[in-house]
Amino acid sequence: MPPFDLEDVQHHLRIRPLQVEDFDALVRLQDLGYESDLKTWTWTEEEIRSQLRRFPEGQFVAEYDGRIIGAAHSLIIDLDEYGDAHSWESVTSDGRITNHDPEGDTLYGMDVVVDPAFRGMRIGRRLYEARKQLARRLNLRRIMIGGRLPNYHKYADELSVHDYVERVLAREIDDPVVRFQIANGFTVKRIVPNYLPEDEESRGHAALMEWVNLQYTPVPNERHRPSFPVRVCAVQYQMRPIASFEEFSRQSEFFVDAAAGYHADFVLFPEIFTVQLLSFMPHLRRGEAIRQLAGFNERFVELFQGLALRYAVNVIGGSTYVEEEGEIYNVAYVFRRDGAIEKQYKLHITPGESHWWGVRGGGEVCVFDTDRGKVAVAICYDIEFPELARIAAAKGALLLFVPFCTDNRQGYLRVRHCAQARAIENQVFVVTAGCTGNLPNVENTDVHYAQSSIFTPSDFPFARDGIAAECEPNIEALVTADLDLEILRRNRLDGTVRPWTDRRPDLYEVVEKRPRGAAPPILPPSIEAVETG
Repeated sequence: MPPFDLEDVQHHLRIRPLQVEDFDALVRLQDLGYESDLKTWTWTEEEIRSQLRRFPEGQFVAEYDGRIIGAAHSLIIDLDEYGDAHSWESVTSDGRITNHDPEGDTLYGMDVVVDPAFRGMRIGRRLYEARKQLARRLNLRRIMIGGRLPNYHKYADELSVHDYVERVLAREIDDPVVRFQIANGFTVKRIVPNYLPEDEESRGHAALMEWVNLQYTPVPNERHRPSFPVRVCAVQYQMRPIASFEEFSRQSEFFVDAAAGYHADFVLFPEIFTVQLLSFMPHLRRGEAIRQLAGFNERFVELFQGLALRYAVNVIGGSTYVEEEGEIYNVAYVFRRDGAIEKQYKLHITPGESHWWGVRGGGEVCVFDTDRGKVAVAICYDIEFPELARIAAAKGALLLFVPFCTDNRQGYLRVRHCAQARAIENQVFVVTAGCTGNLPNVENTDVHYAQSSIFTPSDFPFARDGIAAECEPNIEALVTADLDLEILRRNRLDGTVRPWTDRRPDLYEVVEKRPRGAAPPILPPSIEAVETG
């Protein structure tokens, strides 16, 4: 079997600034995206150039493997100058945004369009998140939009527009635009008549909707302490016999779907939870069984890459056994929600893994740069070696994910106590996820013990006992917590104790040696100053 190459399945999704060179692609996108009486409307090149001259940072596109599949346009206004009873033409200067006011208090959304072929990938939500980040960065009070009511024409003969919206809000009638905006944190302020007269489906009406920036600072000289919240989920995965890969897929998707429902940024699965696949395979000798399991790697990667993209969640896919050049490795894949895939090899192999499966250890501590900060992965036994977490923290990781698989309480407590120690030593957050349940016919992984948890440093700004959240032991569950990376950064500077800041490199240092056969690592100067790479 030819070696499995991640490059063959890589996809890349990103939100980036709109450029003039994108105009032709933007017109094609609008032709695809508008399936109503607005289908004949498109931006002109002069309008796009005017938007980019006046407010380039307010214009975004979503790009997937080089193809533009979504776009969002906005401007800043002083809402008091327009009031509630405005039209799209007046508030946007007919799309040219010549009225853009850098001193205004409101980011006004002009338009969002998504290629219908990619609407299952939450492209609209990503574009709106880019708008929210912009509003926070510019310290704007709110985001306002005039939302279309595309289903109103079906009820216009029997309901007033106000009754229609009230029934939509009561979930008695479905309106896709209002439903989408509410899911994104917007609230309906009022109905605006004659907002877009050519919108026959909405009968010209729009719902004026608002998202409030809770980080807005009304007084310019008032001290503002920003936050950087990250929501994480850890899966406590129950091992049970299954009959097919499709059953494994459904069980895995359930947890990603649930994490997406909580608007999580990351979801962590346990170590080698893929051995569940051995439960429907013929009983084989150990060496043959592990290679049979490794044969599912391509399907596993395809499944989890699709889940990360579809549900817009960064998925740390626990770990699985992978065969490379005849050797077996324990590998954790990081499936980013932009489509990219990265991996961390388990570095320290337990005696059991070595004896039963012939697993080999990897050779590098990796840190992954995600849309919610830098993260690292320590697979089970690796968390018991403090040097690895120290090196990851030196490379900038503030979140450490620990997928584990233990069969008894003693093994679990080794992982737990070491994870908590790493959180305190390095002043980082540590997320652990393990398996529970039984696989009676799978040798060496037949019983499991776990309590998935999310740990913090032990100090006043954090959770009592340094535990942000934890499951009950040995039940299938999902545990969730909000972690603030800005509080973590400040705690390194002014905490009751400062284990990270107060290290003594004049007395000791942790040295990451060059991985065998690899080029010397290139580290930022700030890292080189405290840790020799």
